Amino acid sequence: MSVTLETRYLEGFVRSHELGALQTQVNAAHEMLHAGTGLGSDFLGWLTLPTDYNKEEFARIQAAAERIRRDTDILIVIGIGGSYLGARAAIEFLKSPNYNAKKKDTPDIYFAGNSISAAALSELLELCEGRRVSVNVISKSGTTTEPAIAFRVFRDYLERTVGHEEAKKRIYATTDRARGTLKAFADREGYETFVVPDDVGGRYSVLTAVGLLPIAAAGCDITALMEGAAEAQKALNDPSLDSNDCYRYAAARNVLLRKGRAVELMVSYEPCCTMMGEWWKQLYGESEGKDGKGLFPASVTFSTDLHSLGQFVQDGSNILFETVLQFDRNPGELIIQEDAENVDGLNFLAGRSMSEINRKAFEGTVLAHSDGGTPSLVLRVPAADERSLGYLIYFFEKACAVSGYLLGVNPFDQPGVESYKRNMFALLGKPGYEGEKAVLEKRLGL
Repeated sequence: MSVTLETRYLEGFVRSHELGALQTQVNAAHEMLHAGTGLGSDFLGWLTLPTDYNKEEFARIQAAAERIRRDTDILIVIGIGGSYLGARAAIEFLKSPNYNAKKKDTPDIYFAGNSISAAALSELLELCEGRRVSVNVISKSGTTTEPAIAFRVFRDYLERTVGHEEAKKRIYATTDRARGTLKAFADREGYETFVVPDDVGGRYSVLTAVGLLPIAAAGCDITALMEGAAEAQKALNDPSLDSNDCYRYAAARNVLLRKGRAVELMVSYEPCCTMMGEWWKQLYGESEGKDGKGLFPASVTFSTDLHSLGQFVQDGSNILFETVLQFDRNPGELIIQEDAENVDGLNFLAGRSMSEINRKAFEGTVLAHSDGGTPSLVLRVPAADERSLGYLIYFFEKACAVSGYLLGVNPFDQPGVESYKRNMFALLGKPGYEGEKAVLEKRLGL
């Protein structure tokens, strides 16, 4: 079930001894991670989570998901950043980007509280009219602006449409174990609550209740998901670059950064991976982008984006490299049929599968990009199923932690994220920010 790394398309860009030269640093990163002596060591709960999770809560998650599947037409998942990206990525990866449009015996799932758009929130309220609605609000504190606004709106909607008592049965809060605004409010109201672990940061939290409840509500097998992650936990425990593809990936991307490749482009050839790219961008961007360091994470879906960004990747400035996801077993299949008139000239493809054509698109593209000066790493994923996804999630999380230590940054904090929040609070007149408001308004010419 393992995810494997192919480095054949690095030839001419990275020499084997350049990777080997990082072994000592990788050993040190591995030791800091597993001994808990590195920066951010208070947030290492994800490291053993696949085998050391709360089994009682896991059973409650499964029971709540079954209840949601039985009594709910629309589940509104409220959260931002790591509080929603992992769940949405998993649902689209395992079910479909068109999940809500498909015939199914599970509820439609919409994500709110990840923007401050009145139009987006109003549209969701319209979609809920006449439907049985439940809400999963996800917030460690309960005071993060975007999800707090959405929760206020949907809590009011439920209380108006089904009454206060029924609304309490339809609201599920994933929050701090013992403290915070949302935890206190949920306890007072009697909402069922699930825990955001103290030692797991938001972007590493998809395998906690944060991601597991929505994923299970969509009908995904969260037991298999955790089993895949547990396989990765066991398999990716040797620091040797010769045997650990996770660490080899971390080392290769650091070598490429040191050679001036400042952008990593996550590439997939399946639309079901598009939101995985969004989850991956937060994981790496928020973990590495600090102290003036880090790769800029970007993502594309080929062949779609070959018709928009392919020109730059092929012939533009050599600032990037690609990390390509490839499936050993492709999701879905379709055979091209013969056309009597051959009006489109595609009869040379008759009898061939779309998977084969997609694979040839990858092979032709990776060679063209290599010739154009863009190196590629290829990650082979067994299938678009729960076990493979669990393995892939853990693979990326551990590679991210090791890569951050190789960079010399704390992979588990995000101090820069607070700057925009402080400015926004001041400009909105939040109590306690009065002194900053006038200064900011003057800078804005207000």
